[in-house]
Amino acid sequence: MATEEFSAVEVIRAKRDGAELSNEMIDWTIDAYTRGAIAEEQMSALNMAIFFQGMNRSEISRWTAAMINSGERMDFSTLATASGKKLATTDKHSTGGVGDKITLPLAPLVASFGVAVPQLSGRGLGHTGGTLDKLEAIPGWRANLSNEELFAQLSSVGAVICAAGAGLAPADKKLYALRDVTATVEAIPLIASSIMSKKIAEGTGSLVLDVKVGSGAFMKDEAMARELAETMVNLGTDAGVNTVALLTNMETPLGLTAGNAIEVEESVEVLAGGGPEDVVELTVALAIEMLAGAGIRDVDVREALKNGQAMDSWRAMIAAQGGDPDAKLPVAKESHTVVAPAEGVLIKLDAMDIGLAAWTLGAGRARKEDSVQAGAGVRMHVKPGALVRGGEPIATLLTDTPEKMTRAIELVERAIMIGSESDRPDTRLILDRIAAS
Repeated sequence: MATEEFSAVEVIRAKRDGAELSNEMIDWTIDAYTRGAIAEEQMSALNMAIFFQGMNRSEISRWTAAMINSGERMDFSTLATASGKKLATTDKHSTGGVGDKITLPLAPLVASFGVAVPQLSGRGLGHTGGTLDKLEAIPGWRANLSNEELFAQLSSVGAVICAAGAGLAPADKKLYALRDVTATVEAIPLIASSIMSKKIAEGTGSLVLDVKVGSGAFMKDEAMARELAETMVNLGTDAGVNTVALLTNMETPLGLTAGNAIEVEESVEVLAGGGPEDVVELTVALAIEMLAGAGIRDVDVREALKNGQAMDSWRAMIAAQGGDPDAKLPVAKESHTVVAPAEGVLIKLDAMDIGLAAWTLGAGRARKEDSVQAGAGVRMHVKPGALVRGGEPIATLLTDTPEKMTRAIELVERAIMIGSESDRPDTRLILDRIAAS
């Protein structure tokens, strides 16, 4: 048996006592854990030590690089169109929220300006929806593409939304599962390195991060969300990826839908020049940042939504992955409308409760292996700040399993708060822009 360069106990003790881990120590730790030379209980102890002692910028950067080096790294440096025109690449990552369908209109919108968008996405778990689950509501659409298919579609269409391959940062897969069962999910060095190891390994030239904060977000506290955003921006910058972040409000759901098919429907409305203003606002803001990262400025992004330019890219992207952009989307069998309990200003429509209601109705999953209902979810009729009358519809609940309706109704009723004009909430969507320090 080969002699190990370090011991797990040595690394745990160093971090437990607040020491800075050396580059060699970090490289060995990630490699040894990936190949099974560090036991789960030892990595659990190290995670907890990191949770309490933290990591400095140098440590987090090296930890992220070691996770990237545990697997393959994609290279888009030679990506070009059939005519030979070189394509710049840009990507977006959201930390997850309720009604967050932004990737759907955003990827084809950016691609319509001649930039390649390799959007490797995931599935929903718990109250936040998954991009792949939403798109699978489209008949025929498939999430799994080979690398050859991915590159070919980027060259011909410009946009791809698909599942990430198992070869990207395999160390993260093990660490993610371990953090989930050891109460160390909230450790910012571990969150940041988990997200950024996969995004950097994707090989994109620039990256825009949508860091959510509020009730329906992973980060409830703005100071912590800001720290996470700054940490991830610095990680991207250190890795040579042009990275910026937007800090965005997730106290209330994005748009007027939380589900799968109904979010696709709303995304198509945005691509047709309509849709809820908050979805349009965030889509446009992120598109401007992504295009700037790829060297394209002073273009009219909103006009591309109105004139059909982005819609053409959407239709080509969906068709290239086997989907029928004209197909009717699944519709839930059962519905129930929740109404305003009194007259006044809707001062709150809690994102977490709406997300939990959609999940309860079948739009999400409790375990990764669970299936989802394409037509399930919550369709909202008003947003916070609106004046409502007693008995006016606030939200319609959709499901194929009516036995789930009672609990979902309770959650939606709990999400609603009616107040007076003086209670009118702050409905700002974009809270800040964060660039490299």
